[in-house]
Amino acid sequence: MAIQKQHEMHDRRFGRNLGVGLCLLGFVALVFGLTVVKVTRGDPMQAFDHSVRPEQTGEAGN
Repeated sequence: MAIQKQHEMHDRRFGRNLGVGLCLLGFVALVFGLTVVKVTRGDPMQAFDHSVRPEQTGEAGN
């Protein structure tokens, strides 16, 4: 069987799939970057539980 030229519909579909893939890759990179920044910032992460803790106010151990 002879190799036939692809239909132009396949070229359009490939372009659309490439665009969606790049957008998805960008979103994943954005979420990963935000996660890295949030985890590695200088202050220790503490859960927000609506209560004042001494380590948050700097009065711990005084």
